[in-house]
Amino acid sequence: MFPTVSHFLEYLFGINLPLPFKTFGLFVALAFVAGYWAFSQELKRKEALGVLHSLKKKVMVGLPATTGELVLNGLFGFIIGYKLVYLITNYQLAADNIELILLSAKGNVIGGLFFAGLFAYWDYKEKNKVKLAKPKEVEVTVHPYQIMSNLVVWAAICGFLGAKVFDGLEYWDDFVQHPIDRIFSAGGFTFYGGLICGGAAVLYIAKKNGIKPLHMLDVGGPGMMLAYAVGRIGCHLSGDGDWGIVNPNPKPFSWLPDWLWSYKYPNNVVGEGIPIPNCSGKFCNELAQGVYPTPLYEVIVCLILFAFLWSIRDKIKAPGLMFGIYMILNGLERFCIELIRVNSKYHVFGLSFTQAEMISTFLVIGGIALSFYALRNKNKLA
Repeated sequence: MFPTVSHFLEYLFGINLPLPFKTFGLFVALAFVAGYWAFSQELKRKEALGVLHSLKKKVMVGLPATTGELVLNGLFGFIIGYKLVYLITNYQLAADNIELILLSAKGNVIGGLFFAGLFAYWDYKEKNKVKLAKPKEVEVTVHPYQIMSNLVVWAAICGFLGAKVFDGLEYWDDFVQHPIDRIFSAGGFTFYGGLICGGAAVLYIAKKNGIKPLHMLDVGGPGMMLAYAVGRIGCHLSGDGDWGIVNPNPKPFSWLPDWLWSYKYPNNVVGEGIPIPNCSGKFCNELAQGVYPTPLYEVIVCLILFAFLWSIRDKIKAPGLMFGIYMILNGLERFCIELIRVNSKYHVFGLSFTQAEMISTFLVIGGIALSFYALRNKNKLA
């Protein structure tokens, strides 16, 4: 396992380069990059087909930087400098446990003030370059794909908050006992929480830019499947606890690698299991018994599902149908994987189920309903 990027580099090249980056965080970032690419491609394709249209906006040009803009840029610069300078001056601590710095009040005030002034001055100089004696209003064209940066930022913020909220609900007993630790921990994220809250933010911003919700949902289906697959690579490589139940069964095929059938997740990032002999350092545990490597299964399945969705996107004409198919496939995939995955269960009226099983069931039902609705009303929705 590779809890940090440094472990990964050491495994590949044999070099010990202490870097303050976790493998899971790296793949979360790559998941956003993958989603950005897929979303952008679909927005461009749909605009070329005439399904989506560019938006005309009137903006004022030639205005100087306002006090509010300077303050906001200065505040942003202060936060960057406050943390960045502290990270640099305490590099070894950052390399060992960057969350301890990022999720705390620790920082460098002088660095914060310097970057605050730098960011405010930069904004002032940039606005001065285009300042006009008499500012004027002009009309600009905004293409659908040009809103992607804004979409990604708000999807990340709302998705992060949603993933934390749903994680707290899923592990409620532990959250009640350790609320602060749970909120500010580097782990503890629920995919469906991020999907629901991040998706809501995307739909809101898209609607403000003239994109109908069903069209935006269709754009997002393949991209979300791809992003999920990439993110799960990080879960597997870092050993973040999203593994399966104990698998004592013999391999069904002799040619199947052991790590693909039953895996102990050595050096996992959450420190679960028993100590590894002759291992020194922070990540020196492995599971006592091999478990199903469910993140890896999800990577394989979701990449196949992404390829399927990507291949049929030109054939689907009814608005909402693509996302309906995505909901069905996503729900079925997650429901099946929950059968062999470790998770907290709810007990209601004699029924035992996980949060993901409940949500994935609603996804399948909702996907079927949306698909029927899209097919019956394709002429009205176009």
